[in-house]
Amino acid sequence: MKKCVLDFDVRRVERLSPRHVLLRLAPHGEMPEMRPGQFVEVSAGPSTLLRRPISINNVDYGRGELWLLVAAVGEGTRYICGVKTGERLNIMLPLGNGFTMSMPESSTERAPRPLLVGGGVGVAPLLFMGSELVRAGVRPTFLLGARTEAELLELDYFTAIGDVYTTTEDGSHGERGFVTDHSILKSTFTTIHVCGPKPMMTAVARYAKGRGVACEVSLENMMACGVGACLCCVEKTVRGNVCVCTEGPVFNINELTWQI
Repeated sequence: MKKCVLDFDVRRVERLSPRHVLLRLAPHGEMPEMRPGQFVEVSAGPSTLLRRPISINNVDYGRGELWLLVAAVGEGTRYICGVKTGERLNIMLPLGNGFTMSMPESSTERAPRPLLVGGGVGVAPLLFMGSELVRAGVRPTFLLGARTEAELLELDYFTAIGDVYTTTEDGSHGERGFVTDHSILKSTFTTIHVCGPKPMMTAVARYAKGRGVACEVSLENMMACGVGACLCCVEKTVRGNVCVCTEGPVFNINELTWQI
C-alpha cells in the first residue's frame, strides 16, 4: 500500500474529555486508501522533532474525512490536541498492517460474529474496523472498558454501527470490573480483535486462547519513525524480533511470545 505525506485541514475539533480530542481532517488531494488497524504519523509542531503515531479512528470517504482520536499525554500530543478548526496538520500515512477482515468463503461456513474489545483510548481503531465490517454486511459487537463513565469514548458512534457493551472499574457505566469480567464473554464469537493497555490485551488473549478463538491484538509500542528505521518499537515474536511499526501494529496472538 502506497505511503504518502499530506497536509490535512482541520475541519472539526470535538473535545470528548479534558484530555481527549476527536479531529476530523480533510486532505489536500485525494484521500489515500487505508485499512482498519493502520496508523499515521502526525507532525507535532516546530518544537517537536519526531512525529507522533496516532491510530486511524475512522475514514469517511463520502465526506473526505480522516478521523483521529488523540489523548494529550505529552508535549507532542498536547500540540496536536490544541489545533483549531481551519489550521493544518502534516501527516505521513498509511503505516503498518491492519486487522484481518476475514469473511466466510461459502454459505456453509459459520456466520462471522466478531468481537472488538477496546480499553481507554485503545478504542480508537475499532470504530474504523466496525464501520468496514458493517459495509461488508457484518454487525460487530463492541466491548469497551474504562476506569469511569467519563473515560468511555465515542459511545454514540459505536452504538450507531453495532452492539455495545461496557465495563467501568467504578461501576458508573455498564458492568463493574474489567472487560474480561463482562457477562457477554459467555457468548460465542468467531474472532476477537483487541486494542488497549497490554495487561488488558494479555487477559483477553488468554480468554481467546482458552476458547480456541482466533485473536488479534494491536500493540502500542513506542513508534518514533513509523518506517522501521529507529528500532524503538521492536517486539519479540516467534519469528524473532520485528518492528511493530512495519510488521504490526496488529499481530495474531500466536505470533507473539506472551506467556498466556
